[in-house]
Amino acid sequence: MGAIMLGMIGFFIFLATRLATPSMVLLYGDLSADDSSRITSQLSSQNIPFELSQGGSQIMVPSDRALKLRLGLAGQGLPSGGSIGYELFDEQQSIGTTSFVQNINLVRALEGELARTIQTLSTVRSARVHLVLPRRELFSRDKSLPSASLTLRLGSGSLEKDQIAGIQHLVAAAVPGLVPNRVSIISSSGKLLARGFEDDSPSSLAAKSEEQRRNFERRLSRTIESLLEKTVGFGKVRAEVKADMDFDRISTTDEKFDPDGQVVRSTQSVEETNQTRDTEGTQPVSVGTNLPDPNAASGESTSSSAAQSRTEESVNFEVSKKIINHVREVGILKRLSVAVLIDGVRGLDDDDEPTYEPRSEAEMELLAILVRGAIGFNADRGDTVEVINMEFAEVVEEEIALELFFGLDKNDLLRMAEVLVLSIVAILVILLVVRPLVSRAFESIPSAAAAGERLLADQAAAAAAALTAPGIPSEATVEEEQFEELIDIDRVEGRVKASSVKKVGEIVEKHPEEALSIVRAWMYQES
Repeated sequence: MGAIMLGMIGFFIFLATRLATPSMVLLYGDLSADDSSRITSQLSSQNIPFELSQGGSQIMVPSDRALKLRLGLAGQGLPSGGSIGYELFDEQQSIGTTSFVQNINLVRALEGELARTIQTLSTVRSARVHLVLPRRELFSRDKSLPSASLTLRLGSGSLEKDQIAGIQHLVAAAVPGLVPNRVSIISSSGKLLARGFEDDSPSSLAAKSEEQRRNFERRLSRTIESLLEKTVGFGKVRAEVKADMDFDRISTTDEKFDPDGQVVRSTQSVEETNQTRDTEGTQPVSVGTNLPDPNAASGESTSSSAAQSRTEESVNFEVSKKIINHVREVGILKRLSVAVLIDGVRGLDDDDEPTYEPRSEAEMELLAILVRGAIGFNADRGDTVEVINMEFAEVVEEEIALELFFGLDKNDLLRMAEVLVLSIVAILVILLVVRPLVSRAFESIPSAAAAGERLLADQAAAAAAALTAPGIPSEATVEEEQFEELIDIDRVEGRVKASSVKKVGEIVEKHPEEALSIVRAWMYQES
């Protein structure tokens, strides 16, 4: 009884302690070793109970203090995600610091701030950023451009192309002179998410061409499915598109002259006139002709003259011409192959049993016309469209566990289940252990009283037999018998036990004469 009572007391102390302990919720998860150490130090200094799990990457705290702790730790810059931001400059003194150290700290701070910003995305768990900010050398004409590389640790989901491009533009906008196509991104598993440096190598061009073809096929497939689902129902149509495209890069230069489009560019006019004259019959040479006599008469002479003129004009014309440079970068669609699978009509019969009915040929033909119109069907190009009606296999839907139940989250439900189990255990202990012990204790009280009365009667009978009959056993023998009888009484369970009857029989067999005298005395008293 004492051991059982001690065990019960210990159990109820454990039960009260367990029920009084507040429920623990997740404070932070996926923490680095540095952040986990700093956060636990803060919790220990504030005497706040906490639990560590997942190798120290998760910290559990009481649910009633989780929100307040998150706000307080956020004010202290925790968790930092293992990166250091602009607070790096708050802990240093500018006196005695070289420009090289300041530049390195600036790059570290910028990388840390970018990593923190990228980690705010729901899909990204952690991020590492590396920036290359080259310095321009003196007397150098070539200027090196900055670049960046990112390593992302993704969660359960994956990043879309638009999200990857958004991260590239985010990093490029934060670094002076950085362009998005110089930002390389990989995942923690080593998968290349963004190339960063576009080149014209054959492998790069082939990858880009293949991606363009897949995007074109997916777009046409979604277009067909969304169009037909309006008629046949959601989830009852499946379309696959195969596109044959030509991605040859062609550069064409076309130069044309227009003879009718003449334009006068310049005009040059030249006019020339020539005149000649001949004279005959001059005076003979003599002394008289050489004297200075002005009254001397001159002799008669004859002359002849001629004139000539020429006009020249030069006109320069500009002939019209057209130069066309045609460069084709995108692919040309050469052929389309489309396969569309459509489910039949489903319903219920009079017995609420599912039924299936294939669609009519007229309806299928109308659906095929819709598909041809959606893809821009061209028979001369060799396009093919196949629309087939077949029964879809039944999809087994898995039951999704409800995260909320009457406004309670998962932690609340677990806490309620724990309290319920402990309450049931306490009730079972009370009913199966405590109650039988108490009942047995109360039942032993009247049994002990009855045994005491019987012992007194036996003592009186033994005294009477000692006075009336010879050979009565000694007082030590009587006390020994009484002691044995008391031992037997302790073993009695209930008011009438088989062990008492057996003990009385043994006494009668050992001492028949004394038993006979006692019975005679009882008979004499009753008479």
